Amino acid sequence: MKRLAVLMVVCFVDMMGLMLVAPLMAFYAKRMNAADWMVGPLIAAFAVAQLISSPVWGKVSDRYGRRPAMIIGLSASAIAYAIFGYATSLWMLFASRLVQGLGGGTTGVAQAYVADTMAPAERAKALGWISAATSAGVMIGPAIGSAARSFGTEVPGLVAAALMLITVVFAWKWLPESRVAHTHSPSGKQLPPGRSVKQALWEIMQRPTAPAHRVIWIYVVGMLALNIVIGVLALYLMKVYGVTERTIGYYYTIVFGVVGVLMRISLVGWFNARFGEVRTMQIGTVSLLLGLALAPLPAALLPPGPGLALFVLFLILIPVGTALLFPASTSLVSQRTDRHELGLVMGAQQTFRGIMAIIGPVGATFVFYKYGHGIPFLCAAAIVSVALVLAFRERREQPVAATA
Repeated sequence: MKRLAVLMVVCFVDMMGLMLVAPLMAFYAKRMNAADWMVGPLIAAFAVAQLISSPVWGKVSDRYGRRPAMIIGLSASAIAYAIFGYATSLWMLFASRLVQGLGGGTTGVAQAYVADTMAPAERAKALGWISAATSAGVMIGPAIGSAARSFGTEVPGLVAAALMLITVVFAWKWLPESRVAHTHSPSGKQLPPGRSVKQALWEIMQRPTAPAHRVIWIYVVGMLALNIVIGVLALYLMKVYGVTERTIGYYYTIVFGVVGVLMRISLVGWFNARFGEVRTMQIGTVSLLLGLALAPLPAALLPPGPGLALFVLFLILIPVGTALLFPASTSLVSQRTDRHELGLVMGAQQTFRGIMAIIGPVGATFVFYKYGHGIPFLCAAAIVSVALVLAFRERREQPVAATA
C-alpha cells in the first residue's frame, strides 16, 4: 500500500500539471490567430508523440524498470511546460505538446507498476485509486491554471514546470522499483524471447477476439469518443456559452475533477466488487453514451444561462462513465495478460489510445468548424454505441489467464 500511495502522489501531481495548461490551449491558439480547426491538431500533437513513446516506454520499463522510465517522463513534462509558458507563436505551442507527449508516454508504465505490486483481484480497485489521484489532479489543476492566468500568460506553464521538477525529486527519493525480472513462467518453463512492440500491436489487430484483445478494443473505441469531446469542449464553451480563459478551468474542475474523484474514491471499487469488471464496464459505457447524446440538446432548446447549467449536468455523465469503463477494462486486460509482458501489452494499449487521441481531436474540430458546434458530440455518441455493443457481448464468466 505504501508503494501505491507514492505512485498516487506522482500521478496526482503529473495530472495537475497537465490540467494547468490543457484547458487554456484553445484560447492561447486563438490568440495566435489559429483557426478553429487548428485546435484539433494542436491537441493531437501530444498524442502523436505519445503514440511513438508509449510502447517504447513499456518495453524499456520491462527491461530496465518502471522507476527510471517514470522519472525521465516527468522530467520531459517539466521542459514542455516551460516551453508553453514562454510560447509566442503557434509552432512553440506545437513544440510544447510534442515534448510533453514524449514524457507522457509512461501511462502504461504506471499501470504496469500497479500490476507488479497488486494481486489480480485487487488490481481494479488499485487502478481505481490511481484514477482517483489523477482525477484529483484534474480537479485542482484547471482552477489553478485559470487563477494563475490572471498573473500573466506565462505563469500557468511555469507553475506546471515547477510542480513537475518537485515531483521528479519526490519520485527519485520515494518511489521504489516494482519490476521483478521474470525468466521463467509460473509453471517453470523457459519464457520465449520478448516480442517487439510492432508484433504486439499487430497481434492485437490480427486477433481481435482474443480475451485481452477484446477488452482493449472496447477501451480504444471508448477513448476515441472521449477524445472527440476533449478536442472541442473548450471551443464549444467559448463559442456557444461565452466562457473565457479565466473561467474555463472551473468548468473542467467541476465536471471532470470533482465528479471523477468522487466516483473513483467512493463507487469504482464498490461497482467492481458488486458487479465485477465486465458489468462495471458495461454500466460505464451506458453512462458515457447518454452524456454524449444529451450534451448538445440544451443549446438547441434553452437560452444560454439555463442551457449552460443543463449542459454541465449532462456532461457529468461522461466522467461517471469513464470512471467505470476505463479502470475496469484495464484491469481485465492485466488479468488476461502474462505477467512478463504486462508493460509491453499495456504500452500497446496506450499506443492505440494515442491513435484515437489523434483522430478524435482532429476530426472533431474539423466537424465543429465545418458542420456545427453540437455535431461532434453526436458523432462521439454514435462511436460509443459501438463500444456498448462490444461490451455487452463480453461474457461475465469469461475465464482469465494466470498472471502470477
